[in-house]
Amino acid sequence: MDHAAHDRIPEAALDWHRAGRGAALATVIETWGSAPRQAGSQLAISGEGEMLGSVSGGCVEGAVITEALDALADRKSRVLTFGVSDETAFAAGLACGGTIRVLVEPVGEGPEALPEAMLADLVAARARPEALAVVTTPATWDRRLVAPGDDPATDARFKSDRSGMEEDGRFIAIHNPPLRLIVIGAVHIAQPLLQIARTCGYAPTLIDPRAAFGSADRFPGETILDDWPDEALEKLQPDARTAIVTLTHDPKFDDPAIRFALTSPAFYLGCLGSTRTHAKRVERLTAAGFTPDQIARIHAPVGLDIGAKTPAEIAVSVMAQITQTLRK
Repeated sequence: MDHAAHDRIPEAALDWHRAGRGAALATVIETWGSAPRQAGSQLAISGEGEMLGSVSGGCVEGAVITEALDALADRKSRVLTFGVSDETAFAAGLACGGTIRVLVEPVGEGPEALPEAMLADLVAARARPEALAVVTTPATWDRRLVAPGDDPATDARFKSDRSGMEEDGRFIAIHNPPLRLIVIGAVHIAQPLLQIARTCGYAPTLIDPRAAFGSADRFPGETILDDWPDEALEKLQPDARTAIVTLTHDPKFDDPAIRFALTSPAFYLGCLGSTRTHAKRVERLTAAGFTPDQIARIHAPVGLDIGAKTPAEIAVSVMAQITQTLRK
């Protein structure tokens, strides 16, 4: 599922249902051509016509809402197919047309409805946060929740962060925890990097024990920790959906964070500094007992080589490398 802003779409549907207003969930299950939203994208609709989320660029939302209200009335789920013509796509701001299939499910009672208890379990898992998948077979309306390690096909989708249909007719909706970016060093590059990361769907955290650097004035609205880097990382507990970037290129700040990161399951570790700076860093890590394979996890100098010069350009190169590491 696309977590461009770790949406609260299932949460909204559950809240509306429990408030007695009725709720339905619409989910993109398949796409062809230049479809505007990927499989797993969701739209919640209340019985009063309120909506949160999106299943298209706006070109089919009206029809989906109508079907959702009908589903709330007859308590039956349905799969809708929409062919978005080139003309309609252009009007919606798209380059060309495509086709999407949308699963519409009323929440609550009924043999075809999405059970409240199942939606509540999903919402609870997202709040912890823990990875969970909703596996639905439209042919029978069989549904179940699947955790990592329970099913090879689902595990592959957890890893790729991609919802979709299986050949056996099951639709697997992936609900992974939000991606996280932890940045050590409240330097100039960190300002655009945090903004770009958030746009890419990451929950960013900035670590800097220097109050003058990591101030709310310089980083308004950001989560800032003033602990020593390794102590802050101990609290944050980076997981396999976490990227870590060190930006101070000062050993007394970066090295504790790097040593901690190398023993964590974080999927990315990038360190600012020249080739010479990194060579000295490797010497220190080797002396501290880290193996060549561990040290090889470090992306340094950080970022893709795109000729970046300004802080914003360097931030773009860093985010591009993080994306490349995650997706490839």
